[in-house]
Amino acid sequence: GIDTAGERDVLGLWAGTGGEGAKGWRNHLSDLKNRGVEDVLLVACDGLKGLPDGITTLWPQATVAQCVVHLVRASLRYASKKHWAAITKQLKTIYTAPTVHAAETTFTEFSAEWEEKYPAMIRLWQNSWEQFIPFLDYPPELRKLVYTTNAIESLNARFRQATRRRGHFPNEQAALKVLYLVIKNPLKNRSNITGKTVGWK
Repeated sequence: GIDTAGERDVLGLWAGTGGEGAKGWRNHLSDLKNRGVEDVLLVACDGLKGLPDGITTLWPQATVAQCVVHLVRASLRYASKKHWAAITKQLKTIYTAPTVHAAETTFTEFSAEWEEKYPAMIRLWQNSWEQFIPFLDYPPELRKLVYTTNAIESLNARFRQATRRRGHFPNEQAALKVLYLVIKNPLKNRSNITGKTVGWK
């Protein structure tokens, strides 16, 4: 998580079975609330089912926003590679629109052009629209910070790297210890998992 001063910190570490359903997320979020997370302003999600519901149940005033980068990547999965450049260029005009109304107008034009060829891509945006538009309430300077989960994705990349290098673990506790050490060990000349978020000021 990132606090209002732009300081990143790891709020929780859980071992699971790989399932990321609503019940699992509610348990993790309840744990955070019980340990003192009183207020949440904004949560950038990557489209996981159950996470938005869990957040709004525990922190009703929190804004839940779909990660724009994940949404664009997911869109390209439904399209042929030869159309990627044109699609990403048009999608950029939607997520950089000055207002929700302007974004809706641009999306209508985008749909008219691509729906016949890639209906699943258009459906993806329609289904994600309510979670996408809160992001548009922010001014451009803040959008750069909240449009993606990248500020915390580096942690996941480092976790994956550490567990791959290790191969296998004798038990759950051993795995959690390795992940804990990843959090505690800063890397030379690299932005670290905890501490200041780049560009926050």
